[in-house]
Amino acid sequence: MTKNNTEDGDDTDTRMPPDPFAAVLPALAALGAITSIAAVNWAGQEKVASRTRTKRKTSASLRDLETCCMGLAEIFRRFQKHPRVFAGGGGQASAPLKFGVHGQRIRADAQRLYLQLMNDIASMLVLATQNAFDVMTAVEDRDIDAPEEIFIGFGEQQERLNEIIQSRVPLGVAVETGGDVADNLVTLVRELKKHQKAG
Repeated sequence: MTKNNTEDGDDTDTRMPPDPFAAVLPALAALGAITSIAAVNWAGQEKVASRTRTKRKTSASLRDLETCCMGLAEIFRRFQKHPRVFAGGGGQASAPLKFGVHGQRIRADAQRLYLQLMNDIASMLVLATQNAFDVMTAVEDRDIDAPEEIFIGFGEQQERLNEIIQSRVPLGVAVETGGDVADNLVTLVRELKKHQKAG
């Protein structure tokens, strides 16, 4: 017996999964946590001198944040490989970003993919938030002394994410944009790594 492709094949044994936006939204939120690094270049100037310093090494925080960005880029690639499940493929392709309009019946292999991706996304959201916080702390403590242009780059990616929400773009556009933002964040974090202080 041959195994059918996730996107095609026999649809007689299908189930209704949770809303695909329930997977895409937390993945976008993880990207948003990372893009919030943009704000620390300005708001971080108001720190209190007696503030407790982090015990974590800046190099470890940056390395782990880079890994998060690469992991999120891979998650969005997985979304794109299965547009019928995650990217509003089929009749819902032009529907706006909204709960309740993108769900389709999917086969058992796609159901497993959905649950596996949700687990990966949940882990990535926690890690991205913690690592972004640690990197922002390192910027405040002057352990990273990067030029303003890098923070502007994070801000530009943040605006792209905001546009997804504000314009309620179709789910496929949200997935495509999220993937591109993730790739750009990998580059920006690598640039930040060049500006960490030795020691």
